[in-house]
Amino acid sequence: MKSQNARYRPVDLGRSVGLSAQAVRNYEQAGTIPPAVRTASGYRVYTDDHLGALTAYVALVAGYGHRAAGEIMKAVLGGDLPTALAVLDTAHVQLHRDRETVERVASAVVLLASGPPATPAPDVPVPIGVLAHRLGVTPATLRTWERAGILAPARSRTARAYHADDVRDAELAHLLRRGGYPLHHIAAVIGQVHAAGGPGPLAASIDQWRGRITARGRAMLAGSARLADYLASVS
Repeated sequence: MKSQNARYRPVDLGRSVGLSAQAVRNYEQAGTIPPAVRTASGYRVYTDDHLGALTAYVALVAGYGHRAAGEIMKAVLGGDLPTALAVLDTAHVQLHRDRETVERVASAVVLLASGPPATPAPDVPVPIGVLAHRLGVTPATLRTWERAGILAPARSRTARAYHADDVRDAELAHLLRRGGYPLHHIAAVIGQVHAAGGPGPLAASIDQWRGRITARGRAMLAGSARLADYLASVS
């Protein structure tokens, strides 16, 4: 058990991780760090346990985002480690999917630039619900991308039918949206893919996203390490 002799005011705890005292109080209220000890006059006093939890939370935010980091720390503080680990697992699965999507899109660009493959893969169209589920978005999002000129699925009677090229375009759009690109930029990139005569902008986007995936992976690794440190300190 780590020594709990150190005592911190909210401002001290905040400074240790680059946050304000109010942010520390907010995180305590949200349940992402343990409740503070109160003095007889009602002032908050934090210990090394709080410092470890806050350090872990801040590191988790950098890799997993505020929502997932909050879920992880609340589960840990509630004694539910399996749930915390499940949140971590889900985030790593998404990172792996993003990495796979980058490589699939990069391969598609090479094929488009060099001409159609000698033996095309079977093209079985999928409905909007199936594609939305595969990407983890709503059908409404796919319709928005269609209105923006990103997707142009065929119609089977009145229903949309997404063929292999449409699925590739949707995967690329999803990838770029996660990277913060606006719809008009994505539509231009998709146009470059279709033209197969200017893959430069697309290649640049892919390289940038590869870099972001690598940075996110490293941040997730650092966040997990800080969480492991905290768990070891309170075990």
